[in-house]
Amino acid sequence: MKRDALLASPFFAHMRTEELDEVIGFATERRVSRGTVIFGKGDEGSSMMAVLVGRVRISAVSADGKEVTLNVIGSGEIFGEIALLDGKPRSADATALEDSVLMVVERKQFLPFLLRNETLVERLLVVLCDRLRRTSSVLEEIALFDLPARLARLIIKLSNDYGRPAPGGGTRIDLKLSQRDLATLVASTRETVNKQLRGWREQGMVEQLAGYLVVRDAGALERLVG
Repeated sequence: MKRDALLASPFFAHMRTEELDEVIGFATERRVSRGTVIFGKGDEGSSMMAVLVGRVRISAVSADGKEVTLNVIGSGEIFGEIALLDGKPRSADATALEDSVLMVVERKQFLPFLLRNETLVERLLVVLCDRLRRTSSVLEEIALFDLPARLARLIIKLSNDYGRPAPGGGTRIDLKLSQRDLATLVASTRETVNKQLRGWREQGMVEQLAGYLVVRDAGALERLVG
């Protein structure tokens, strides 16, 4: 499972077999339940983690006290790489969105391995640049769009990434997200998101079925985005 998950990652995919086996050899496995805080901002940063199974939310608290989701890390992706490089405290919070299995790589073991492999250093820089672009995109949306547009954009993206045909038509987002989860993804409050979704349900645009969000009228959501 470890090898398959890592080979799906752009960071690890081009490693030689012996290199991948070396990483797996000094890594440890950690299982976390949905909602578990894996680390908090300011915690000691001594490791990088790869998601083998599940999803992890990377978040921070905005100046006005709202929790903002900066990234969602899926299977095969890494997180905690900044602390791995500089050894400084964590710059954000990491929370399990689902029951997850993580591979933990300690800085003291991985850094010498990384410095022996110039190609891997280059790929890590690509990962860091991608993180920066995603964070910039999140902050740009908060600054430029009102809540209905931000929430509609999010639901459309989730539908494209995790959607499957739903009974009765439309698209079911195959990812269980609470209203609090959705609120952190659009820098709002659970109550405000709940009110917006309730209005859209009354208009036949979305529906909640067994804990999953179903998009019934994608066109109406797209019109809100503009």
